[in-house]
Amino acid sequence: MLRPLFALLLPLFPLLACSTEPDVPKECERFTFSVAPEVSAPHVLCESSACGNGLNPPTAGPHCGYTLACRTYDAEQPPCVWLHNLEHGHAVFLYDCPEGCPEEIAKLEQARDAALVGSNGVRRALVTPASGLPQRVAAILWRRVYLTDSADPDALRCLLQFQDQDAPEPRLDCAP
Repeated sequence: MLRPLFALLLPLFPLLACSTEPDVPKECERFTFSVAPEVSAPHVLCESSACGNGLNPPTAGPHCGYTLACRTYDAEQPPCVWLHNLEHGHAVFLYDCPEGCPEEIAKLEQARDAALVGSNGVRRALVTPASGLPQRVAAILWRRVYLTDSADPDALRCLLQFQDQDAPEPRLDCAP
């Protein structure tokens, strides 16, 4: 009785060792990135207060029906819109520095320049100011966030190892 059962289960053992996580380089093991629970992600009116998953900053959830161009913005962009970028596997880099923080913006732009490139040749990431963050800097992928007061370029590079990992509509191009 046990022998036939074992014979049926044996081919499944390799599947137990499989992981959906990317192979993370050894130097990235020191960083942990918060992962939010899965939520529904319908399109809503951009004026809706139902955008996001209730986190600050939001990392998933209901969002607008259009995306932002992937570039650096000087003015704050609506979270409801950049959430749609996250759904497409784009990286979003935020900063909250009313007094200015050119060194942090430079690190975020450097990370944006390291993001995956779409089939149209555009880096799939954007940088924008965002008021009210719990810390000065946030780097976000769908359901993942790195929050800090001073961005570590290694942490940003490591976070990008997860680009497209959880996104419901991964690998979609971003407008320039």
